[in-house]
Amino acid sequence: MDKKKLYRILFDNKVVILFVVLCVGATIASKQPLTFVAPELFTRIARNSVLVLSLIIPVIAGMGLNFGIVIGAMAAQIALFWTTYWGIHGILGFLATVCMATPIAVLFGFLAGKLFNKMKGSEMIGGLVLSYFAEGLYLLLFLFIFGGVIPLDNPTLMIATGVGVKNTIDLSSTIKYALDTIPMLNIIEVGFYLLVLGNIGTLILKKSKGLSVNMAAVVLRLAAGAVIYGLTFVPAIEQLLVQDRLLLLRAVEICCAGTVVWQLWRFVNDKYIYKREFQVKRAAAAIVTAAVVYALTYIPAIFNVLIVVQLPVMTYICIAGLGMFNNLLMKTRLGQNMRTVGQSRVVANAAGINVDRTRIIAMIFSTVLASWGQLIFLQNVGTFSTYGAHTQVGQFAIAALLVGGASVQKANNRQAITGIILFHTLFIVAPLAGRELFGDAVIGEYFRVFVSYGVIAMALAMHAWKKVVKKDNKKPESGPKAAAA
Repeated sequence: MDKKKLYRILFDNKVVILFVVLCVGATIASKQPLTFVAPELFTRIARNSVLVLSLIIPVIAGMGLNFGIVIGAMAAQIALFWTTYWGIHGILGFLATVCMATPIAVLFGFLAGKLFNKMKGSEMIGGLVLSYFAEGLYLLLFLFIFGGVIPLDNPTLMIATGVGVKNTIDLSSTIKYALDTIPMLNIIEVGFYLLVLGNIGTLILKKSKGLSVNMAAVVLRLAAGAVIYGLTFVPAIEQLLVQDRLLLLRAVEICCAGTVVWQLWRFVNDKYIYKREFQVKRAAAAIVTAAVVYALTYIPAIFNVLIVVQLPVMTYICIAGLGMFNNLLMKTRLGQNMRTVGQSRVVANAAGINVDRTRIIAMIFSTVLASWGQLIFLQNVGTFSTYGAHTQVGQFAIAALLVGGASVQKANNRQAITGIILFHTLFIVAPLAGRELFGDAVIGEYFRVFVSYGVIAMALAMHAWKKVVKKDNKKPESGPKAAAA
């Protein structure tokens, strides 16, 4: 590899490399086995991924790092208070909270988008100030309006005076683990029905518009869905699927087998259904990678980690779904408009794109996704800190995204997931490393808080520096050179 290319790769990934070194060093210094770190890490990944992924769309749309996701978290908490007050529990309570939080988050996102359109170029500072302003309104709502203006009679939620909400709300009787505990059997059953309805709906829609339909593809999809659903009636498989958690070892095995099946599926589709070229090299590389990953599970150290981690299946499906949504959105006309606006508002205006409208839509997407992410976080934690659950949502999510190698102008799913892994690994082991090295876990706690704010400050400083350099490079030359020109 060319030295310049290698240097550029290392320079572009300097933050990721630095945090990999910090995580490895802190893990060694903490003297904790990976069997302790891994379960904690996967729990944090499940809790925080949707919040971090919600930042990607506004970054692509040129609005910078969205500190305004705090208002999305507030929307979720307002809705959660009401569903808790009404006593709606389980997955029904979770879905009811989502339905209530979404329109509130849409309204908040629209208002924030309108505000950001008035202060183009300063969205990050505006979002930070907006979060503090929204905090005041939120406190007014929960400390005075609930109970003072809106009469509420619930001693488990309200403080003794009847005016204001308690500091902590227990969610164990409402939505605690509501999403995490959905059995895999129910997920497959609902997925099969959605597949059938989706294909039938698409078929009817295309027929009504006079469009051609590839019936072979429709039949193949339905047949594959029917086979998978039929397998759930096999006693051994049914016994596995009635659980809501999946052993990480089983997840790796399923992913490896699924990779092989997916490549065979693509071969059949490309060769016999759509009559297009099948990329043999890419398929072979995917199958070989799956085989290598499966072989690694036989290494004792890796095996010991894989058998102690239990994954909440539905939560991870939601994370994967959001990642796919981000990718698919960028392939649509709206996504391309967002990318164009992010790269140059002047070019976007010249192309006939409504810049302000596109930015507002990006902000609404981010706020709604943040509200859902906050609900996933709270149902996993099981308690609702009324006045503190949302306070550091923006800082920690943005820090995790930056740790993954993202910047103020560019972010993607890979950087988000990488950042979550590194940032939360450091959060887990830093206090323990501080205790082992300095005899005080608080030192490690201070260090990880310093890191969370430090990477944000560094990213903002680099962004400002790049803008100054870019501006200086655009200045016209003066003096003898300009005269000679």
